[in-house]
Amino acid sequence: MKLLFYRYNSICEEDMIAAFTALGHTVRQESAKKNNTLHSPKDSIQLISSILIKEQFDFVYSVNFFPILSEVCKIFHIPYLCFIVDSPVLELYSNAIQNSTNRIFFFDKALYHEFYPKNPDCIFYMPLATNMERNNKICSQIQSADIQKFSHDVSFIGSLYSEKCPYNDLKNIPDNMRGFFDGLIEAQLKIYGYNFIEELLTDEIVEKFNSYEGHYPFPDYAEHNEKAVLAHLFLNTKVAEQERHRLLKTLSEHFQVSVYTGSDTSSLPHIHNCGLANTILEMPKIFHLSKINLNITAKPIRSGLSLRIWDVLGCGGFLISNYQPELEDFFEPGVDLEVYSSQEDLLMKTDYYLKHPKEREQIAQNGYNKVLTYHSYVKRMRQLLETVF
Repeated sequence: MKLLFYRYNSICEEDMIAAFTALGHTVRQESAKKNNTLHSPKDSIQLISSILIKEQFDFVYSVNFFPILSEVCKIFHIPYLCFIVDSPVLELYSNAIQNSTNRIFFFDKALYHEFYPKNPDCIFYMPLATNMERNNKICSQIQSADIQKFSHDVSFIGSLYSEKCPYNDLKNIPDNMRGFFDGLIEAQLKIYGYNFIEELLTDEIVEKFNSYEGHYPFPDYAEHNEKAVLAHLFLNTKVAEQERHRLLKTLSEHFQVSVYTGSDTSSLPHIHNCGLANTILEMPKIFHLSKINLNITAKPIRSGLSLRIWDVLGCGGFLISNYQPELEDFFEPGVDLEVYSSQEDLLMKTDYYLKHPKEREQIAQNGYNKVLTYHSYVKRMRQLLETVF
């Protein structure tokens, strides 16, 4: 088949393109949005329309949902396939989600169940995956200099959310409202495996919040789900920031912890900040060589497994992750990876596995074997196409 792949610079794009190509399909990439962040919706409509007029495709594809692509594909009567890999993706509240030419795949079951009723014939669940071919190639090229540079007791790769937390920019809400929100955040920090913030927000609270801070600029022809915006864009992002900061602070007071991030870590004096890691060339080596890789799932991901889980295991790394409701659908804790359910549990298990290397290495091998067998992007893209066609 021949597909038009609309790119905007998602970390998953290269892996999905490689998988489609490995399956024998022809991929025509459109990178105007990727190369120019000022590329407007109008520009995209004109560009994609002109391409579809000149060339024949079996479908159009993107990572995450673009309402303009959905609308153009509806006009041209061509399937629009997309794989939701992030949360929140507020474009999903567009009325374009109801178009009959959509085929939308969600990595998070909570998101899937939320949006499925809006277009039951066109919405599906499918977990994320990893690029095993690339992982194996990079890890097989590890040199002695890499071992010296990327070997860590405990490592974490990712943002600490301090630089991208809208909650920190709120200036107008009154103290009693901020106190209520802070209470919700503290309560959610104590619970693993269930996200309750959205259901505890009343319409009255959301309305008052908007009266102080203004409304989120939903596009035209969209459901204005202000409660979801407050819950996931503001409050759950703050939960993620606090969780990562507190866990890394506590861990670093007891163990050698290396963090690859562009975030400010000046408030974490015991952390070794290694700066940003190159996604393609360095991350697989870090995952493979670290004694313990830490995954702290961003709280807006309510039930699904983040990309970090698949990538660490796919590089043969040992992983300790927070508990997620879907985790046991694919892996066995204590066999394929390890799971923590509290700060104290994380400290205990980090100490245990640093002292038991053989056990740690066997679990890492089990996790690698399972991902290699069932969860590569080649297998996932084949599953996606078999579902649609």
